[in-house]
Amino acid sequence: MPKPMISIVDDDETAREGTMDLIKSMGFVAKAFPRAEDFLNSDHVHGTSCLISDMRMPGMTGLELYNRLIAAGNTIPTILVTAFPDERDRRRAHQAGVICYLAKPFDSEDLLTCVHSALEARGAD
Repeated sequence: MPKPMISIVDDDETAREGTMDLIKSMGFVAKAFPRAEDFLNSDHVHGTSCLISDMRMPGMTGLELYNRLIAAGNTIPTILVTAFPDERDRRRAHQAGVICYLAKPFDSEDLLTCVHSALEARGAD
């Protein structure tokens, strides 16, 4: 059985590459994108088992990306990460159906727990 693919969307190259390295070290396949639009225009949307996206990015935010995917019928379990945690954003994200909302820097164990929750929600774990 193929390993689940985790897609990472973050405009910060260091954060994006660090998250990708962490996900790969956990035994998953990872693909990274610098912008939400790049992910949406890729061939990886339908093969993604879990999405990890930065909350605040130029153009489309992580929550807007999630809502756009849902509206298009692509129910990808999503983890939002942010360097600017905000309780209102956290509530909005959870009300929309986001699996986890993590503040940067996040603990690798917390991310792993969120990824497993996302994969269980997808039925891929």
